[in-house]
Amino acid sequence: MGVLPGGYWDPAGRLHREFELAALTGREEELLAGTRSPRPAALVTEVLSRCLARLGDISPVPPEVVRQLLVADRQYLLLRLRRATFGDQVAANLVCPWPDCGRRVSIRFSLDSVPVEEARDRAPTHTVTTSDGTGIVFRLPTGADQEELSDHLAVNEAETLTALLARCVLRITPPDGPPDREAVAALPAVTRAEIEEAMRERAPSVEQSLEAECAECGRTFLAPFDVHRFFFGELRTDAAALYQEVHYLAYHYHWSETEIMAMTRDRRHTYLDVLADAIEVLNSGT
Repeated sequence: MGVLPGGYWDPAGRLHREFELAALTGREEELLAGTRSPRPAALVTEVLSRCLARLGDISPVPPEVVRQLLVADRQYLLLRLRRATFGDQVAANLVCPWPDCGRRVSIRFSLDSVPVEEARDRAPTHTVTTSDGTGIVFRLPTGADQEELSDHLAVNEAETLTALLARCVLRITPPDGPPDREAVAALPAVTRAEIEEAMRERAPSVEQSLEAECAECGRTFLAPFDVHRFFFGELRTDAAALYQEVHYLAYHYHWSETEIMAMTRDRRHTYLDVLADAIEVLNSGT
């Protein structure tokens, strides 16, 4: 069980923060292995909707609710899901960015050391008045925004940011009324920057960089920590290896594919280790 740094506001205006996660099973690994060109935001929704057993009073948690979770809440759930699957300790290989070094270094860190900041002024919507007197009512970005805009981010970052603001800004006064993309794009750059800063101040956050030390030159540097890439890069399983494990367990234990694929990776590998030890004992004749 855990508590989201932000939380989900349901249509009745109730805030849901407590959650229960189930560890990944072979079915989720199969999903990751079979995704050739993943849309990360949509894949996060799919994985979390399978593994999020409860959110507040909501159980099961449907994909449409997972899409409406704040961006940092989704990142936090991925970190917790990684911990439930592999444990808290993480090892990574990096290249020292100092020009006169450039050596490859290995670092270890705990997921507990990743800074997580809770939301300020929790509310479904927020209001801010900018320095030019413009009144803005906005909500915070969600997974649904990521799903909608992720394909466009690499093509035109500026237009994507404008589209994100247009989705999140609910009202501009004056004039009084719901804005569209043209209205948001027409706002002065200073006003837009103040809106973006107000959103950052009120949103929960998961730190996207970690301080690391080069064992070769002894200097420290900030290493980028993209939660999505880290999670899916580490958990992506080769389909052939997964099916080989299923075949091996099915052959020796006579379990069905459904039973084996419902196991967590840790449980599946525990049985593989036990089986390997038993076969070694038989082969040695002891």
